[in-house]
Amino acid sequence: MGFTIETERLALRPVQLSDLPAMHHIFTNELGRKFLSDNQILSHEQVQTFITISNQTFSERQYGLWLLHKKPDDAVIGVAGLWAMTDESQPELLYALLPEFTGSGFAAEAVYGIMQYAFTKLSFAYVGASCDVPNVDSIRVAERLGMTKIKEETINGLPLVFFRQENLPSNDTTA
Repeated sequence: MGFTIETERLALRPVQLSDLPAMHHIFTNELGRKFLSDNQILSHEQVQTFITISNQTFSERQYGLWLLHKKPDDAVIGVAGLWAMTDESQPELLYALLPEFTGSGFAAEAVYGIMQYAFTKLSFAYVGASCDVPNVDSIRVAERLGMTKIKEETINGLPLVFFRQENLPSNDTTA
């Protein structure tokens, strides 16, 4: 696949329908559903719709959702991607790790790889991200990558914080 992204410890591969069990697990575990789906448990059909839209978006726009595989054992540890979540003209970063893989820098590493892809392959002028204000881990990832907080806003009763990056940051995702 032409959309695979490799980082030091991860291989990011576009999600496929065969990944439905793994994607459903990521989207419905306690951590994933808390921040990805406002604590709603998504059905297999709803997660399959995400995969179908991702495949279509890769075909049309060369971005979507990547399943995160840890090297060298190829274990699935999460999902990350570029996804149209607001009425912005381009997609935002989206990422979620399985709880046992948080706190090890995998999210920042995956997001950096996607940012690099967005700036170099897709010629994005900027990359944006938003997350729930209580999601301090995601806020730390955005800050670690040098993203600038641009606003806080309440949408559908949920406080969100928005970030933006206008160029590829240094590759130090461990800072």
